[in-house]
Amino acid sequence: MSSIFNGRSLALACVAASLTLVAACQSGRPAAPAASSAALPTMERVALGASGCWFKSGDAAFKAYRLAPELNSFSGRPRILIVPRKSPESRPLAVVEAEGQPARLQAFGPLMSEPVGTRIAADVRRWAAGGKGCS
Repeated sequence: MSSIFNGRSLALACVAASLTLVAACQSGRPAAPAASSAALPTMERVALGASGCWFKSGDAAFKAYRLAPELNSFSGRPRILIVPRKSPESRPLAVVEAEGQPARLQAFGPLMSEPVGTRIAADVRRWAAGGKGCS
């Protein structure tokens, strides 16, 4: 009778060990990757958001303007420019740039003091933090 209990004990021990190994191999859902906070990836997110929400959507507030991204900056300050639609070579009306790790954003230009400036600032903050969508 002792050998029966030893056999059962051994079987139970094997089952418990197997379950422990299987549980150890499984992981929960992988965590979503955090949005990179470096200047270039931050400005890439901002440029994609601006392009889709302000310009490609046909937003009336931005009809008179054009987006001019300058993400490949050798100065370490990737930026986007908002320029007049009919005169893209003229002085930018708004500049949004980032620098450093974590990125420090700065937005400036005459358009930032117009009513649309508060929307630009809010959208840029949201996209820089990894948010999606349009306001």
